Amino acid sequence: MTDLSKYRNIGIFAHVDAGKTTTTERILKLTGKIHKIGDTHDGSTTTDFMEQEAERGITIQSAAVSCFWNDHRLNVIDTPGHVDFTVEVYRSLKVLDGGIGVFCGSGGVEPQSETNWRYANDSEVSRLIFVNKLDRMGADFFNVVDQVKNVLGATPLVMTLPIGREEDFVGVVDVLTRKAYVWDDSGLPENYEVLDVPADMVDDVEAYREELVETAVEQDDDLMEAYMEGNEPSIEDLKRCIRKGTRDLAFFPTFCGSAYKNKGIQLVLDAVVDYLPAPTEVDPQPLTNPETGEPTGEVATVSADEPLRALAFKIMDDRFGALTFVRIYSGKLAKGDTILNSATGKTERVGRMVEMQANDRNELTEAQAGDIIAIVGMKNVQTGHTLCDPKNECTLEAMIFPTPVINIAVTPKDKGGSEKMGIALGKMVAEDPSFQVETDEETGDTILKGMGELHLDIKVDILKRTYGVDLIVGQPQVAYRETITTPVEDSYTHKKQSGGSGQFGKIDYRIKPGEQGSGFKFSSTVVGGNVPKEFWPAIEKGFASMMDTGPMAGFPVLDVEVELFDGGFHAVDSSAIAFEIAAKGAFRQSMPKAGPQLLEPIMLVDVFTPEDHVGDVIGDLNRRRGMIKDQQAGLTGVRIKGEVPLSEMFGYIGTLRTMTSGRGQFSMEFAHYAPCPANVAEKVIAETKEKNAKK
Repeated sequence: MTDLSKYRNIGIFAHVDAGKTTTTERILKLTGKIHKIGDTHDGSTTTDFMEQEAERGITIQSAAVSCFWNDHRLNVIDTPGHVDFTVEVYRSLKVLDGGIGVFCGSGGVEPQSETNWRYANDSEVSRLIFVNKLDRMGADFFNVVDQVKNVLGATPLVMTLPIGREEDFVGVVDVLTRKAYVWDDSGLPENYEVLDVPADMVDDVEAYREELVETAVEQDDDLMEAYMEGNEPSIEDLKRCIRKGTRDLAFFPTFCGSAYKNKGIQLVLDAVVDYLPAPTEVDPQPLTNPETGEPTGEVATVSADEPLRALAFKIMDDRFGALTFVRIYSGKLAKGDTILNSATGKTERVGRMVEMQANDRNELTEAQAGDIIAIVGMKNVQTGHTLCDPKNECTLEAMIFPTPVINIAVTPKDKGGSEKMGIALGKMVAEDPSFQVETDEETGDTILKGMGELHLDIKVDILKRTYGVDLIVGQPQVAYRETITTPVEDSYTHKKQSGGSGQFGKIDYRIKPGEQGSGFKFSSTVVGGNVPKEFWPAIEKGFASMMDTGPMAGFPVLDVEVELFDGGFHAVDSSAIAFEIAAKGAFRQSMPKAGPQLLEPIMLVDVFTPEDHVGDVIGDLNRRRGMIKDQQAGLTGVRIKGEVPLSEMFGYIGTLRTMTSGRGQFSMEFAHYAPCPANVAEKVIAETKEKNAKK
């Protein structure tokens, strides 16, 4: 067991292609964890080990690795950059104490880095900034620093300055110590010299150092007073102030380099140890009431002597079985312990515990507060569940996941595929909470729901390759409904005479529109026994059974009230079945007279866009028959809230990204059903009738 102050749990997050995975590879090489450096271009990196990741050169799921630097243990999580996989970033930030935001030297602050930055702000995670790819054409460190201020509304604290630009980039100057680190052309990270600051950079370095010192001493009133009086603070004092400011999110120490060319990574690792908080220095996780989700006022103090409190933040199925990734907040965990899952109320025994090295693992016998480990073979644990000591039950703050915004219908190509698909989907849903599966009762299709087209594309690919299930993928569908608009009073008689006892039932009834959301209601005001009481349930059943197929296009009917007020019966020929048939006939006869209307699902849409594209986004939503309800300006852009019919929202993410040059995002959820405009209704009815005729 090590001293907790020597732990650093950090994540690396950024926009697509800013160089997160390459930076992780270099960290592993420098800390001696790997000997040959992998490359995303040929799919040989340590943390991108899925086939789909190696092929596409992107990260899809977060991977954890542990390594050591300057006697400190670093648990590093490499996360994806694509918006479709933000759930991976979000859940990683939830269990980390610090992060490194990687920005591309030429691309600067890109849209996904904005999202991830926002997530990190919500989770209050301390961060360093690493401006990468400074050897690239068009790379400009100072431009990126300005963007961090203006786009993210954050305060970068410049710690290193680049020596040379683009292909002449040879090293960095450490502003704090006024030393230059220059690498040779061998491409090896360890081949560098520490020199004096180049003569042409002395003035720049002094200007930035003054700014650094002024910002840092604001964290300590005594030092600030001494500095005002002309006393230069020591490097130890400055480091202490920078550490405090970083922990309190007052500023973000900013470094530069090129991960691919192995330049500047050592200083980032030193900064992780010097400035990012240990598990004991972060605000402890709040405990919540399992019923309401409200904080109880207690916290999970980070200490090995407390009762066990841990959070399962990721489930992964691999060749060794199901792995549950766990962050231990307090207490200890040993092989063979029995732990309680407070979400299910069930206890489980810990069989094997492993420390993850991306796709490899090292067996552990025990772990303690501050550790991020994986447990093999847990049965009923899901993402976001709290694992605790059975004698001290508690619930940690749950994770909130975005709701899926797009769905497709899939069917296996062959009969044997459906069982295989069921098992595979069960595992995939456990792994990814932003991916959901349900069965469409009307068509029998399996519906996959996800965060975007790429997300579902990869899921279909995983089903095909990992689980060997070939699918037929359908078009996205909309669930329409029907209702009526005018009250109708009508009468219907069912009689049938064919030898022996006949059938007879006469009902007089009113059908009228119900309140929104009321469903189907039936009442009877018959007096004098014209329709005996024992037949009323049969009449109600007859009407209710017809509500699944409306008069216009056969969609289910919503919000209708039926009142039975009179009728007639025959002492011999009347029966429950006769009255049930009468009710069905009455429905068919009267519904078309009651002003039937088609309803469509309306979605609450929340769009986030940079300010310069607000006009385009609103114009486009209006063209989609949207109603804009609200606009809020924020630091990094504008949120537009509105209500838009679901049928108009297919493919929207593509349009939004094109309109906002990739910086817009949106989420949507179901709001209510509303009447369809006549032209839309006609089209839907015609299409449905055509489809039914084919069946």
